[in-house]
Amino acid sequence: MAFLETGNVRIRGISACVPEHKEYNRDYDWITEDERKLLIKTTGISCRHVSREGTTTSDLAAIAADKLIQKLGWEKSEIDLVVFVTQSRDYFLPSTALILHQKLELSKSCAAFDIGLGCSGYVYGLSTAAAYMAGGSMKKALLLAGDISTVSVNKRDKSTYPLFGDCGTATALEYEAGAAPMVFNLQSDGSGFEAIIMPDGCLKQLYNEESYIEREVEKGVIRSRRNLSLNGMDVFNFSVREAPANITAVMNRCGKTAEDYDFLIMHQANLLMNETIRKKLKIPAEKVPYSLADYGNTSSASIPLTIVSQLAERAQQPARWLFSGFGVGLSWGSVSLETDHIVCLPVIETDA
Repeated sequence: MAFLETGNVRIRGISACVPEHKEYNRDYDWITEDERKLLIKTTGISCRHVSREGTTTSDLAAIAADKLIQKLGWEKSEIDLVVFVTQSRDYFLPSTALILHQKLELSKSCAAFDIGLGCSGYVYGLSTAAAYMAGGSMKKALLLAGDISTVSVNKRDKSTYPLFGDCGTATALEYEAGAAPMVFNLQSDGSGFEAIIMPDGCLKQLYNEESYIEREVEKGVIRSRRNLSLNGMDVFNFSVREAPANITAVMNRCGKTAEDYDFLIMHQANLLMNETIRKKLKIPAEKVPYSLADYGNTSSASIPLTIVSQLAERAQQPARWLFSGFGVGLSWGSVSLETDHIVCLPVIETDA
């Protein structure tokens, strides 16, 4: 197990921004009405927020960050670090964190870089930012996380199209001597990299005329090599096998049980998968909120989006949390942490 413990860092605030345009799975006419009903029941996804063409993840994250900075009353010159977690970068290069640095008009003394992870990305990003800050030389940081996943899916692929929504989030972190430690358990299995993949578009296989040819993979699943490919059964089996063990290990590391935590916030993969994990852990349903119904799977944004959309008022009180992300990579990780008075903005909708 790759355990990491960081202290002296507190989550001060969280915000999330989504496109105002919505698509409803009840209207997904590529499949039959009975299939739509079953899809909504098993995935838990009724509605997704979808960006218009040309909108970038950094557009959404910048809005979320700017609103949060204003709410907290932070001076932008005080921000020492920007960590941006995404798999939908603005450009091949440079790092999109630098684009966000420019959009937010931060100082030249601020470090900024990307982390290229999806489902587990928020937990990994939090571990990275907290580790940088723990010594006290960096006092304020922004963890920005999100994806525009809808640009990568094919409407005629029933295995991916109805699942994903778009979102950008901002989490404000601040150095506080003596703040309770965050305890992370981070794991990887690169042998499963093909379970969730976009085959073409990078150095292994640049886009070419073949990349855009659509092929029927199976009934109801038509996609090209530039589209997201998802092996649902492999991902399900991996997640329900590894996530509970990973979460249990971090609880054991902290000398705690599920009863000691107020909430478990999981990556919002799909309802059937997440409920299987919850039941394996024997955690009561009231401790495991979901944002799936209204937003779908928002990749690295799903944990902070769930907090602000489902627990905004409760997050203002002291709480002990488990966060767990699992998926593309294969990559997974969990964290045990304590918070007190997180400022949560209402979910921001933009016409982007």
